[in-house]
Amino acid sequence: MDFNTNLEKYAELAIKVGVNIQPNQTLLIRTPIECADFVRLAVKCAYKNGAKNVFVEWSDEECSLSRYLYAPDEVFNEFPRWVSDQYVDIAKEGGAFLSIHAANPDLLKDVDPEKIANYQKASGIALKEWRSYTLTDKCKWSIVSVPTKAWAHKIFPDISEQEAVDKLWDLIFKCTRVDNEDPIAAWHDHNKNLKEKTDFLNEKNFKTLKYKSAKTDLTICLPENHTWESGASVDPTGVNFNPNMPTEEIFTLPHKYEVNGVVHSSKPLVYGGNVIDDFSLTLKDGKIIECSAAKGEETLKNLIATDEGSHYLGEVALVPYSSPISDTNVVFYNTLYDENASCHLALGSAYATCIKGGADLPKEEYDKYGINDSLTHVDFMIGSADLDIVGETHDGQTIQIFKNGNWAF
Repeated sequence: MDFNTNLEKYAELAIKVGVNIQPNQTLLIRTPIECADFVRLAVKCAYKNGAKNVFVEWSDEECSLSRYLYAPDEVFNEFPRWVSDQYVDIAKEGGAFLSIHAANPDLLKDVDPEKIANYQKASGIALKEWRSYTLTDKCKWSIVSVPTKAWAHKIFPDISEQEAVDKLWDLIFKCTRVDNEDPIAAWHDHNKNLKEKTDFLNEKNFKTLKYKSAKTDLTICLPENHTWESGASVDPTGVNFNPNMPTEEIFTLPHKYEVNGVVHSSKPLVYGGNVIDDFSLTLKDGKIIECSAAKGEETLKNLIATDEGSHYLGEVALVPYSSPISDTNVVFYNTLYDENASCHLALGSAYATCIKGGADLPKEEYDKYGINDSLTHVDFMIGSADLDIVGETHDGQTIQIFKNGNWAF
């Protein structure tokens, strides 16, 4: 199948399965300007499928870098009110959000980490109300990725830029099932398969999960009335959508105050235009009390220091070591892809939907249920070929969930 045909299928997948646009619905697409060809197809597809209006918010990494290098320091403590107001207005009217994640992993490697930390915090505060919609599935949202030259070259540094972009396109088409004859049907089957494992975990209602590998020794308690989720989510009107494309994960939330032990990363984390690699966290009563990293330690410490909630975990996700993305043997330096190649955790906010009735809980009651709240939510990868996970039920039964990095059932 030729590239243009696959590109059209990918755009259609993002619109019909990702955000699953509905008649008379507004869509906001957030994207780098390098992804314009794909965006134009997505806009066309959205209108053809009944969208009332499609807005595109363009960004440019070179402009962003210039801002970090030359703008006065005080601008990094600010975030445009008109941007956050627009997001909230679209969410309130039932609109949808499609984000194209294709950042250069090394874009801000020479920028003062304090500037990055300040702006991440300022944007987190400004966008907190909007994120309350996405974290509780009160609006439809989806993230996809499109190759850019800088990102592709980071993954494949030993070939030409164009060859790297072409190779990354091939991998994206494969990982998102675009290379199937009918990608939409393939995604329906995939969501069904993920749900079968989700149903098993929900049936067992585990009290604790014990993680053990050569570098990780961690015990995670799960809150009462927690639920596992995967694949497709459901908005308040009952319409399915897929927040992440691709996705291989099944996830829930940990109890904010009941995580203890040491966990070690298994893949690099790209955060704020910097790479954090080979890092470990020590947690006591849920809180990170110690951290270290072979690369990007200052960036990691700034991330953890974002606010009180960023010292705690907000997500527990299970992904087999042998999975379509992992089997490519590629480190993508892109959390959307790397998190779906590996078991992972997240610093910061939990998805309140992972507690029965959690979507309607006021924030003031989160702590009572063990739900973490934060300005940030950042996934980091911990899965490895030697990772074992054992679940313990409330009646004391132990069940092997993962053995040597893969599902044990």
